[in-house]
Amino acid sequence: MRLEYFQMLDRVDAIDFEHKQIRAVSTVPEASTVFEGHFPGHPIMPGVLLLETMAQASGYLLLAMDDFSRMPYFAGCKQANFRSFVEPNDTMQIEASCIHLGSGYGVIKAAIRKDGNIVCDAELKFRQLPFATPALKDYVTSQGLRLGLIKSTIAGA
Repeated sequence: MRLEYFQMLDRVDAIDFEHKQIRAVSTVPEASTVFEGHFPGHPIMPGVLLLETMAQASGYLLLAMDDFSRMPYFAGCKQANFRSFVEPNDTMQIEASCIHLGSGYGVIKAAIRKDGNIVCDAELKFRQLPFATPALKDYVTSQGLRLGLIKSTIAGA
């Protein structure tokens, strides 16, 4: 995880196209400027960054299901629940399942687990649009490669 670059995922462990599911893993860095203010002497991962982590895993699920042909943009969150804290050095398991796909929108149920227990979960909505620029598509594809989500032959590398 590289918080300062909004790279919230370390790797994708599994993707199941039949069931429209993805599993990813991320370890919170030991040190980050984020923790200097959240909170001094008691560093915890901000809830908004946990939401971003679920959104990124969900977005990569939609990208993979669509062969990286459209960019998923976060469009809304419904029923977000935060049950526990995530601290530096914690490893998170992120799970996401597509529950609706159509008319340019995707709806995903996502959750983060730590030590087998749910830390947070939410229903997330995405708008799928053509990539705004070739550079954006190249960047997103390179991140798919970094995460192990796609193979270099798919990315044209």
